[in-house]
Amino acid sequence: MATLEKIRSKSVFLIVVIGVALLAFIIGDAITNSQNLLGDHTTVAKIGKEKIDFSLYQRKREELNQRLEQARKQNPQQYASFDMQLLPEMALTELVSETLLDNAARKAGIRATAEQLRFYIMDNPINPRIGDIIRQLQASGLSVSTPQQAYEIIFNPKRNGLTDAQMAPFQRLWVAMEEETKLMVMRQTYQKLVYNTVKANDLDKRALYNDYVNTSDVEVAYKPYGQLDEKKYPVSDQDLKSLYSEYKNRFKVNETTKDVSFIAVRISPSAADRAAAKKLGAATVAALSDSAATLSRELRKEGVSSERVELRAADLPAGAVKEYVLNAPKDSVKMVTENLKGFTVVKMGKRTMAMDSIQLNLVQVVGQKLPATVLARLNGGLSVDSVSKTFPMDSVMAQTKQWIPLITADGRTGALEQGQLDTLLNAGGRFITLVSNEQGAVLAQVSERRAPVEVYEYELVTYNLNPSVKTVSDERAKLEKFLEENKNTKDFKANAAKAGYTVEQYSLTQSTPAVPRVNGMQIYFPDSRQVVRWAMIDGKPGEVSHIYESKDASQPALYAAAVEAEYEDFVPMSNPSVKDFLTQMARNSKAGDAWVKDYQAKAGSMQSVAQAMAVTPRQAAQFRFGNNAAVRDPKVTGIIVGTKPSQKVKVVKGDDGVYAFMVKSNAREKFPFTDKQYEQQYFQMVNPNMDAMMRGAARLDNRIYKFEAGD
Repeated sequence: MATLEKIRSKSVFLIVVIGVALLAFIIGDAITNSQNLLGDHTTVAKIGKEKIDFSLYQRKREELNQRLEQARKQNPQQYASFDMQLLPEMALTELVSETLLDNAARKAGIRATAEQLRFYIMDNPINPRIGDIIRQLQASGLSVSTPQQAYEIIFNPKRNGLTDAQMAPFQRLWVAMEEETKLMVMRQTYQKLVYNTVKANDLDKRALYNDYVNTSDVEVAYKPYGQLDEKKYPVSDQDLKSLYSEYKNRFKVNETTKDVSFIAVRISPSAADRAAAKKLGAATVAALSDSAATLSRELRKEGVSSERVELRAADLPAGAVKEYVLNAPKDSVKMVTENLKGFTVVKMGKRTMAMDSIQLNLVQVVGQKLPATVLARLNGGLSVDSVSKTFPMDSVMAQTKQWIPLITADGRTGALEQGQLDTLLNAGGRFITLVSNEQGAVLAQVSERRAPVEVYEYELVTYNLNPSVKTVSDERAKLEKFLEENKNTKDFKANAAKAGYTVEQYSLTQSTPAVPRVNGMQIYFPDSRQVVRWAMIDGKPGEVSHIYESKDASQPALYAAAVEAEYEDFVPMSNPSVKDFLTQMARNSKAGDAWVKDYQAKAGSMQSVAQAMAVTPRQAAQFRFGNNAAVRDPKVTGIIVGTKPSQKVKVVKGDDGVYAFMVKSNAREKFPFTDKQYEQQYFQMVNPNMDAMMRGAARLDNRIYKFEAGD
């Protein structure tokens, strides 16, 4: 009893102790879970156990965006139609490769040595940021052209007439560049090591050589399967199951995949939109004709835009605009094009004679006082070529005979202000100070000038005909009605055609940038990444999405999707593409067996079997295992090469059709064997995939669509 009373007296205390312990356990677990959740909250992807953080992804995406902008400036036509929906996946692909490579290199103990770092920064720069730093120094008026000169100025500013504060930003840029270069050298070293492990032995090289030099004189007749009669060559479920089991690894997926039925409604301008555009075009011509003023505010509100153009005759765009501008009188107005895309109106301006380029001698001088001294010496007779010998090399830099374009195919360049140009042309061959600031000056002299050319000035007025708000709204209402009546995948597919919609089938993954217009091609529906986001996050098999809309005014579209199936490891046999592939294989195989039996019985000669196949035999005098165009099927190629010469005709089944052939003779070409050549061929044949080698069985968990695509 006393013991029991003691337990009872302590029960409240025990409950409190147990409660506190339990609470501590719960809180500790909650903290751990919240840390995990918060950690994953900024994870855009995982490759195996390695996480890629959103901040790293943002930097990579910005880097790619800058590269794209530079590429657009250098080749605007090639990148004009680049789909920005590709950028997220491009950024992630680079990050995954870099993450795998960095981890592998570190595990291998590879580091960039001081000697390597100096070589790849100073002697053989591999980091483009070195060039960026040099250009920024030049933009600040400093005479720098090499990494060595840049380093000297940045880290010894006082010795070069500068302050530590002036060079502090450049020092930070340089240190960051060094860190990047260390990584680049480490990656490069590891890649070389791995690639050098892919080596051909003597047997490999001799096998490749023999595949090329051993030839056969072959006569071949080929009959493709084409469209086969389904009743004559029926395919059973068991046939499909057997083939699926045999080829299952072909259908392996590395990411969660969903089969989706997709409707895209491309919206075109209505008849009312086209009529309104025609009326607007007439009003534009009238407004420009009645007044010397440019385009009115009212017309601009309607979407009409105006651009002042100054071009040489050779640069005028071919077509109606050029034909009109070359002969039109000043202040005349004409509608030069009017079609389903909109209209173009030209209001002619004046014709003038102008210089389109000028050649200069340029001298960059560092400092506040030195430019005046150099200018006086140059105008006193010192030659440009002697400047660097007369003054310190780190203070002056001369550039002779530099052509400066003033007018190009894009119009006036703005390379020189009119005041600067007038001063240069009126200087009588003397040097002038073109630009100056506290850091230095640029001195210039005209060395040659081109004859003036005729320049045409005109106002180019354009209107792009896009569907109106009402047209888009009407199409949206129609699609909403369809979705309201068809709320599951089965009805979505079954009733789309009746409602005037075409359903397309796609297999989408976490890494699909957007919905492709054509399967297997990198051409995507505008703003369709959001559809992928819905399918991968919210969409379950059997469910239908709401409407998604492209915000591209030039090609507006409405989208809706329905999820059919979801799988993690292998595409199932029920997938339409897989089923079609297996069905075709099974049917081809059955037809091939029947054809081989039939044609072999008629194979007394190549002429007789070719006649039975209703084809013309083909001569292949130098048939090679390693290189031939007579037979596309590799299995059949191997059979032919392994057949001894005879007068016997053989008929064999291939994957793409049935082949009849006769090997007449064998020969051996007298090409020299070069060890290095066949070692290279072996490497090209193996074609090692660095990412695949490092990735192994690690699975990619891609979450970018959660960050990039809106709902």
